[in-house]
Amino acid sequence: MWRTRLHRGRAGERGSFSEDDYVGFLDQAHQRLQAPIVLIWDNLNTHVSGRMHALIAARPWLTVIRLPAYAPDLNPTEGVWRWMKRGLTNTAARGVDHLAQLVKRRLRACQQQTDLLAGVFASTGMTLEPEPPR
Repeated sequence: MWRTRLHRGRAGERGSFSEDDYVGFLDQAHQRLQAPIVLIWDNLNTHVSGRMHALIAARPWLTVIRLPAYAPDLNPTEGVWRWMKRGLTNTAARGVDHLAQLVKRRLRACQQQTDLLAGVFASTGMTLEPEPPR
């Protein structure tokens, strides 16, 4: 599950996700999946704000694992973005809307490639396989 945001550079327009955007996304994902969520997060300022801490604490179904500072090799998102950018190389977008369409198409393709996603996690030392019971 993913969400895009178009930034057109308008006055007063936010260029990134806010705490409310993240929580809205997580609430929708939780409703859709009907399951607890484990979120692996870097130290982006919006991820570590006091407001975000309060929003996370109010969701008992949400577990957040914070990555150490400056650890892109541990962040599976970096592998997905690397794959995304490689697929958009040498593509001439006709504008922001066309670029957003290309990105969405690429993200849909990523969702369908379980081997790719398993590889992205494996490159961080994580696995998609549950630990055997002890």
